[in-house]
Amino acid sequence: MKSPTLLSRRHVLRGLGACLSLPLLDAMLPRAEARPSTYEPLANSLGVQPRMICCYIPNGVNIMEWVPETSGKDYQLSKSLETLKDVREDFTVISGMGHPGSKGGHSGADTWLTGADLQAVPGSDYTNTVSADQVVAEAHGKHTRFPSLQLSDSSGTGSAGHSHTLSFDRSGTPVPAEDSPRRLFERLFVPDSAGDREATLRRYAEKKSILDSVLREADALHRRLGKKDKEKFDQYLSSVRETEQRLERMEAWIDIPKPQIDAKGLQLESQPHNAHDRPMWIDVMMELCYLAFVTDTTRVITYEWSREAGGFGGGGENHHELSHHGGDAGMLQKLAAIDRFHLSQLGRFMQFLKSTQDGEGNMLDHTIILFGSGMNSGKGGDHSPKNLPLLAAGGHRLGFKHGQHLAFDEDSHPPLANLLLTMIQKMGLETESFADASGTLEGLV
Repeated sequence: MKSPTLLSRRHVLRGLGACLSLPLLDAMLPRAEARPSTYEPLANSLGVQPRMICCYIPNGVNIMEWVPETSGKDYQLSKSLETLKDVREDFTVISGMGHPGSKGGHSGADTWLTGADLQAVPGSDYTNTVSADQVVAEAHGKHTRFPSLQLSDSSGTGSAGHSHTLSFDRSGTPVPAEDSPRRLFERLFVPDSAGDREATLRRYAEKKSILDSVLREADALHRRLGKKDKEKFDQYLSSVRETEQRLERMEAWIDIPKPQIDAKGLQLESQPHNAHDRPMWIDVMMELCYLAFVTDTTRVITYEWSREAGGFGGGGENHHELSHHGGDAGMLQKLAAIDRFHLSQLGRFMQFLKSTQDGEGNMLDHTIILFGSGMNSGKGGDHSPKNLPLLAAGGHRLGFKHGQHLAFDEDSHPPLANLLLTMIQKMGLETESFADASGTLEGLV
């Protein structure tokens, strides 16, 4: 891939004897040459723990080249999934499933891990519910520096129906995501200075004081509300108390040293919206996910590789534009090439996990991976909420069975929440319910 030309700040356009200075362009800014990652996995993890990561690709896929023609243990890999042939026994293809409450369009990321009907509450334009990862984080977050990590190619939360995050708390409030490899590395592995520590403690104290004041006033207000308003207010109070507990956990970790990780080989300056950087940015974000797991800094990660209605392929192709293919053969082939690019990035991450010893197995054996999209661009590019492209991978020693294609009828299938409930249970939580699940997903465990 040809690297971009670095222009001088003094560069001018010359024509008809006149010279015009150019504005400051990205091409004038010095930056490290992006290149394929050479980072290597570590030999051993710090200890055996169950882990879960959910990786989201927007805009759907070329479903005709994604779904295998046969099902069961002896299925034949599809043209796109052939990319993962070296880890065939470590994943399950799931086709035909979707969320019954989903309306499709570009809200797939909002509901992928919640299963919510966003218009279910009368009088409300948007109402989400808790995501599966946050249910797991509530249990495992007691033991790690970060209960969960939220990653995306766009920081923050985005907007309703176009979320930049896959994670939602108990009140359905989005949990903000991080898009910068550099900031993420510093957050996870760079020790705080004495000044940083004092500033952080002051910030925590201020937030706790505000929360204490809110809760005092809330108690007085609660007694004056009617039954229906009390139910809504209780959800709000629950969110406030979750914030209070999160602050207490963060304060408890402030004097515990962060893991020491050498940044050599990590391309931390890669940019998510630079088409040239795109492969390197996904690589380094997945490497940071791996390092967060291997050091037991967190056990729960959600990673939206691109926001809906956005994204690039490995060569800078416009992913969203190609998803509106209208059945055009050329556009479908380009969309399939993006699918294979994404799957190759997933395969590399799985090989990282397989290469690291984790007790009597490897890290992939103890890590559940959910990969896929909350929409299906279908045969005509219609962004359907049915027959979502999904892969479940890893977790052999947590009870998952792989090397198979579980095919369901897209018009008559168990809810996708069954898969999410299965993941929650295999992460060690004793619960029989999540969203609209009717049970666990038969055939996966």
